Amino acid sequence: MNHDTRWLVRLGIDQGLLTRPQALQIRATVGPDADVVTYAQEMIDSGIAKDVELLERLAELAVAKAEKGPPASDPFEVEDSSVPFVQTGPAAGRTVAAPAGAQPSFDFRTTAALDDAALAAALRALLRATAAFGASDLHLSTGARPFIRKNRALSYLSDYTLTAADALRLNTVLLTDTQRAEFTERKDLDYALALSGEDRYRVNLMFHKNGAAGSYRMVPAETRTLEALGYTKHLETLKKMLSYHNGLILITGPVGSGKTTTLASMVAYLNETRSDHIITVEDPIEVVQPAKGCNVTQREVGPHTKSFFTALKGALREDPDVIVIGELRDLETIEMAISASETGHLVIGTMHTSDAATTLNRLLDVFPPAQQTQIRSSVAESLRGIVCQRLLPGADGGLVLACEILVSNTAIQNLIREGKTAGLRNTMETGVKEGMCLMDNVVFGLGQERKISVATAQANITNRVLKAKLG
Repeated sequence: MNHDTRWLVRLGIDQGLLTRPQALQIRATVGPDADVVTYAQEMIDSGIAKDVELLERLAELAVAKAEKGPPASDPFEVEDSSVPFVQTGPAAGRTVAAPAGAQPSFDFRTTAALDDAALAAALRALLRATAAFGASDLHLSTGARPFIRKNRALSYLSDYTLTAADALRLNTVLLTDTQRAEFTERKDLDYALALSGEDRYRVNLMFHKNGAAGSYRMVPAETRTLEALGYTKHLETLKKMLSYHNGLILITGPVGSGKTTTLASMVAYLNETRSDHIITVEDPIEVVQPAKGCNVTQREVGPHTKSFFTALKGALREDPDVIVIGELRDLETIEMAISASETGHLVIGTMHTSDAATTLNRLLDVFPPAQQTQIRSSVAESLRGIVCQRLLPGADGGLVLACEILVSNTAIQNLIREGKTAGLRNTMETGVKEGMCLMDNVVFGLGQERKISVATAQANITNRVLKAKLG
């Protein structure tokens, strides 16, 4: 391929205009010697490039960049089927091809012997291999063996225990000078690591009693649809929630339950089905949402705004239709979110709660007693729905989504106004026709369908009658 064509593909992948498999598919159609015009035309004809204006801008930019040479990395390299990883033994520090799905491997004993450039390359390769293996997290912590998490289970990558110096170098070698200074000063750092347009990771660095530690969360290259996440039976209910042009939608669940993935899927759905202005406030930005039907403005706490509260306050002056909040974590943010939902905006946010009743109690109890009556009335009017979710180990070794959905209706609104959240369960049981469901009933159904084991189902059901039926 010519330099300008390679640049077009590189820029297109980085901007989310196409994926690497699609790039290879087009090359197979037009041939390896196609020029940039032919390649771009095939992107349009095949329906892959839906934003023609963006494609034209990228083509012009590609021609300009090609005059200075090819892109640093070949966009046609098939990273999915040949993922680099670091080999142990005599070849330590070298990047080689690992079979797809192979467990990542790295000789952590060589960390001190590698210079910064080699160590940075090795860590990038390790992250790619971890993602290709299907793991969700990589952990590098002082005084512990490096380990990954896959399908909620932990497995160790090495018997070597990282020293304080090893862990500090591994976790800071990819930082910019500004990030390194911030981490050293604050002892904590959250940031999004982008190795390319498709290789993205959410990183948290910290210090504990033994030294530095880092957690690397794999961010999927492509946003999955709500059906693909496991919401097929509840799809119409979620679509109805997302059809509103004002109100509050909450996505909740424990840590690692897939809230961010569901939130990204909802934003992608809105992006494809509406023509609005979407503003997201995240910490950090994980899933990049290229503009499709909507204009999407993504802001990150830290680089782009001081806090969730200040971003929300500013967002109300930026003509948004939809506001997406990465986490509702304090009084000011929650109060601003409720106000925004009352003033003609659709607000979608996440919380770390386990069920609908707990979510409402957490949402309301942050306010002082003097404001309770007013806030309960506001939430009763603005709430559109609550989606609580968990990821349970499946019978086939994967993960299965279990959810609880509350849809606001007159009965729910009255319970919220009167502070009788204890009655939510009964109301939700009678609201099945409106799309509501209880976690216990969903988990029970998954157990009956043998999508999860009986033991897993019983461990996640609180209703004794349902537990006994499974036994």
